[in-house]
Amino acid sequence: MLLDLALGTLIISLTVLIHTFGLIGVTHAMNWLTDKVRHYGQRSRLLAMNSVVLGIFAILTVEVWLWAVCYLALGVFGDLETALYFSTSSFSTVGYGDVVIEKDWRLLAALESINGFLLIGWSTAYLIAASMRVGPFRSGEHF
Repeated sequence: MLLDLALGTLIISLTVLIHTFGLIGVTHAMNWLTDKVRHYGQRSRLLAMNSVVLGIFAILTVEVWLWAVCYLALGVFGDLETALYFSTSSFSTVGYGDVVIEKDWRLLAALESINGFLLIGWSTAYLIAASMRVGPFRSGEHF
């Protein structure tokens, strides 16, 4: 149990760092891209939102892969595909249940679900902020 908690805390800390720097990178990339590609002299709101969504998806993918590689390194699953599938369903809190983890590692999987829930929520908040700042839902224009 203590190993689960320690390892889970370490991975959660790493994913928070990945998420923080990833969102900073997405912001810079979106600003750079929309400065370079303009439509009638204006920033493209659709391009801005598309780059933000794809950037967030890329960040979340890296985080899911980190958890999957951890499971693989621990020998919890025998192949990368199963580890990645389990990690994706746990991180997204879907948890289909067709692939289950050994009893010794259940707490680690639960920590991944909490981690995914928080990071997906953070991503949603970032997406809403971006859509109001540069996207199709600018404050005062639609609401």
